[in-house]
Amino acid sequence: MMLIRRSTLTLAGVASLTLGVALAAQAQSPDLSDPPAIDGEVVGDHGSHTLRMGIGLAETSPQYLSSQYFGEILSQRTEGRITVNIFPNSQLGDDVQMMEMLQTGTLDLSYPSSSPAVTYVPELAAFDLPFLLPTREAAVAVMQSDVAQSMLDAFDGTGIKALTFSENGYRQLSNSARPVTSPEDVAGLDVRGLTVRTMENPVHLAIWQTLGANPTPMAFGELFSAMEQGVVDGQENPWSTILTSNFHEVQDYGSETRHVYTPFIMMMSERTWDRLAPEYQALVQEAARQSAEYEIQLATEYDDWSRDQLEARGMQITRLDDAQIAAFQEAVQPVYEEWAPRIGEELINDIQAIVESVMND
Repeated sequence: MMLIRRSTLTLAGVASLTLGVALAAQAQSPDLSDPPAIDGEVVGDHGSHTLRMGIGLAETSPQYLSSQYFGEILSQRTEGRITVNIFPNSQLGDDVQMMEMLQTGTLDLSYPSSSPAVTYVPELAAFDLPFLLPTREAAVAVMQSDVAQSMLDAFDGTGIKALTFSENGYRQLSNSARPVTSPEDVAGLDVRGLTVRTMENPVHLAIWQTLGANPTPMAFGELFSAMEQGVVDGQENPWSTILTSNFHEVQDYGSETRHVYTPFIMMMSERTWDRLAPEYQALVQEAARQSAEYEIQLATEYDDWSRDQLEARGMQITRLDDAQIAAFQEAVQPVYEEWAPRIGEELINDIQAIVESVMND
């Protein structure tokens, strides 16, 4: 796996302080490792650039902290000639809007989930197939594989330069209506099916339709108020996103379904990329890789802690056992059968081969 070097870089203190102040109402923040040391020589002077980066999540999220680290690498390695200004909390728009801004050159960097990016690279829908990636180790191996690199390369010519994958994580269901331990609880049977917010992604819509829910595509920035007002019953996101977005304030129940693992993709506008000197381009690519490793590390340490914190704040969380997970897997098998051929059998087989190699290691 990844080798993370210890460092005295002040960003580590910033990360711990940010998480501690914002979230440690009832427990200490997780024992996060220091970010990797920033090493390497200062690159040559190829002019100054101030880059605007929009992200969807809050300042307390691993996504934000690793974006800070990305900016620190660029600043330190260029002696301040490249700076990154980060706009969190969907300030500049949702993932779809920010990707469109990358295409027009009105935004330099963004960090969307892979799911809305299938518009540009349909093969990314492989990450949306239910239960394809059973463990984080398998997921990381896939994200760091040649298969994943071919997906990043497929963005060429779209107006977007895809730099690297990192972890969004396993998606879990939360709702304000009832505990969910089975597909029947989603469908409702004697009561109405859950209204579940999803991303604008056809595979996600198919998953929840198959389970008997009423999926409702919606921008992430609109989600809290929609749940607060009862427009939707629930949503599905990693525990860390649920916590840092304060969804526990409007969601009483959580279920550890782990139904889909979706990565983030760090992206740059091709117009911005083309303005950078080759030496700066190489540095941006390296900074993206290092910050992605750091983000995965943070997300890994933060995930279970976030679930525990949600419980401490009053959310009733159901940890599904193997038999209950198997029931969900069987229920969504039609989604897999419909979409795997459309995404590409060869691609799916390549991903499954990587998964099997990791699981058998």
